Amino acid sequence: MDEERRFVAVFGHRLEYRFVPARRAAMPVLVFLHQGLGSVSMWRDVPERLAECTGCAALVYSRQGHGWSDPAAAPHRPEFMLVEGRTVLPELLARLGCDDVILVGHSDGGTIALAYLAAGHRARGAIVVAAHVRDEAITRDAIAAQRRNWDEGTLRRRLQRHHRDVDALFHAWAEIWLSPEFHSWSIAPLLSRIAVPLLVMQGHDDSHGTMVQVDEIARRAPGPVEVAKLENCGHDPFRDRPDIALALCAAFIARLTPTP
Repeated sequence: MDEERRFVAVFGHRLEYRFVPARRAAMPVLVFLHQGLGSVSMWRDVPERLAECTGCAALVYSRQGHGWSDPAAAPHRPEFMLVEGRTVLPELLARLGCDDVILVGHSDGGTIALAYLAAGHRARGAIVVAAHVRDEAITRDAIAAQRRNWDEGTLRRRLQRHHRDVDALFHAWAEIWLSPEFHSWSIAPLLSRIAVPLLVMQGHDDSHGTMVQVDEIARRAPGPVEVAKLENCGHDPFRDRPDIALALCAAFIARLTPTP
């Protein structure tokens, strides 16, 4: 119900969010950054489960144009993930008083987490799952297939209950990823600025990216980087291999939050 949703104003726009309180004192906030077609509700119970097993708080929010956040004010530009990580996310965290965080980003959200860190914003570390650091043909092919099947396919029906305007969201996202100006897109040169610990996770059967993305992060980021390449796993390890994905995340978070 609308009255159960919580909103925070960021740069004049209302963003939907959910907050799970910490179960232990002096613990960081796990900040969940959703995929390109994601929202608060599409994380399902992952934030609660990870908060419960680590004792951390959890913050989940829907980016502008997603979920029940305000509609996007303008079409996406190639730098939309950089802007979210460098500008919007820091302001959101400041507005909600979250100054000790661990980022958990999936797909586009993983890219946003990397952009946030590369800009020098503070975090104990980050978990990046199926993140994009450069354009790949496999990503364009998967999105092009989704666009061809959008009107009559099951994806639209599955996403409709998670978003205020699912058609506007999808077309804005798909059009920028498939635009010619995006074909040379890359944030790889920025990775050398990330010195905090990273857990980088990717499924071998991911339809939207290859291990090129993981290997690029591991090669360029100077901080400690743990890599998990998961068998029998597609684009969303939290859906396809939930027990393994959550266990890897919990172990990584435990190393960043030592017990006194």
